[in-house]
Amino acid sequence: GDNIYLRKGEWSSKTGIYRRYTQFKSRPELQSFWKSVSHYAIWDDHDFGPNDADRSFINKDITLQAFKDFWANPSYGINNKPGITTSFVYQDLEFFLLDNRYNRSPNHRKTGVREILGKEQIEWLIDALVNSKANFKFVVVGGQVLSDAAVYENHATYPEERNFLLELIEKEKLKNVIFLSGDRHKTELSQLKIKSGVTLYDFTSSPLASKAFDSKDEGNNNQVEGTHVATQNFGTISVSGDKRNRTLLLKTFDASGTLLWERKISKQ
Repeated sequence: GDNIYLRKGEWSSKTGIYRRYTQFKSRPELQSFWKSVSHYAIWDDHDFGPNDADRSFINKDITLQAFKDFWANPSYGINNKPGITTSFVYQDLEFFLLDNRYNRSPNHRKTGVREILGKEQIEWLIDALVNSKANFKFVVVGGQVLSDAAVYENHATYPEERNFLLELIEKEKLKNVIFLSGDRHKTELSQLKIKSGVTLYDFTSSPLASKAFDSKDEGNNNQVEGTHVATQNFGTISVSGDKRNRTLLLKTFDASGTLLWERKISKQ
């Protein structure tokens, strides 16, 4: 998410939204990148709308159409409902792309159900994870899920929904679930061992092009030591080993391509 980073005022018109997308996709230095590999995308607040945007955003159907026009995902939305939720399989891996904006309740709403993903999307995700035969299951979402620091727009600020999601993962005895998240203008790896003994991971990776944010003292008790990066960076995931014994290698590099850290995750 936060792919195009809509500027102030651009989100108020179709012209501004499409101009930002066109400028982003037309950048000369990105042309070989677009051509060389497959691309899949999610959104977060800055390509959905304004900063911290939620379901009340008046132009969300325009930004949704623009997302469809510029990102060639396999599908958009579930159960005939609008949104960007989808999934795809790559070899023996499966990716589940979630929508954390279209149905999100306002951060400061006092009444009603406070939700980011919503029960319908979570139930779809759990169904899909249970059905998946993939060696690793990547859940891709704009904001951090496993960080227990209830700050900014981390899922910990919506504790009821976060607990509901994690409890379902535990009750269904799901293994090898890796969250991929962004938003935070920093990078860190979080890990959480749930009651069943299974360890979940959340690889937060950002930013590559925007300003970094040094937030290492937030109090994330699930942060893996040595993985916090508060400068511009990018991450990669490599898969090795035979099909019955896969291993992930997560790496984070600075903007010039220098390796900052790496961690291995074995199949459980």
